[in-house]
Amino acid sequence: MPEFMDVHHDMVGITAEELRAAHNADLAIQDEERVDFKQAWADPESGVVYCLSEAPSADAVRRIHERTGHPADEIHPVPLVV
Repeated sequence: MPEFMDVHHDMVGITAEELRAAHNADLAIQDEERVDFKQAWADPESGVVYCLSEAPSADAVRRIHERTGHPADEIHPVPLVV
């Protein structure tokens, strides 16, 4: 299954609890789109959040994030991983 890195901007001040809640919201419905969210990272100072997932398409990732209220600003395929 392809992997994707999505990026969220404008989340300055996000806390660990808020990141965990957003990630858990994605996990709760990810099976509906056959997405597997692997990990999420955040930089509260810059407001940038990154999420790594396996999914059938970038659109599947986009739909999950939109439904949980935190749409991704960018979604990039990750074709090579070491």
